[in-house]
Amino acid sequence: MGGESLEIRRDPKVFTRGEYAVGCTDSWRMAQLLRYAPGMPDPSGDLHRFMVREFVDWMRTVYRDAGWLAKETNGEERGGLFLVGVRGRLFTVEADHQVGEPYDRYSAVGTGGPVALGALYATAGQEPRARLRTALRAAERMRVGVRGPFRIVSV
Repeated sequence: MGGESLEIRRDPKVFTRGEYAVGCTDSWRMAQLLRYAPGMPDPSGDLHRFMVREFVDWMRTVYRDAGWLAKETNGEERGGLFLVGVRGRLFTVEADHQVGEPYDRYSAVGTGGPVALGALYATAGQEPRARLRTALRAAERMRVGVRGPFRIVSV
């Protein structure tokens, strides 16, 4: 089969949990861990600092306890790439656990990320859900690894 098979799954890579909206790429296991692991911290104080310290510390513990945190040959721990929306802000958590907050207040990750970013840029000023639908349709059209059905969530 190689990379030619397609499976539409019921378990989402985009979900809400409390005050969070989370969108994952790559691993379904990563999405499952973030969705169901106990003890997800409540956001507090300076939100960027909270994400860098408390949220990422919780995430790394969850990954490590589940045996999902990868170790590179240099001993560096690697996770996965995902987006987190919380309290009206959007953060990108990278595989090396750095936390970014996009200047433009939108982002896209995964194989369709570059195409979706272009569509989001080109639709600036339009209604948010319409922009998201356009970005998802563009990514699906231009990238073989992107396929609906799509799920749009908000918190």
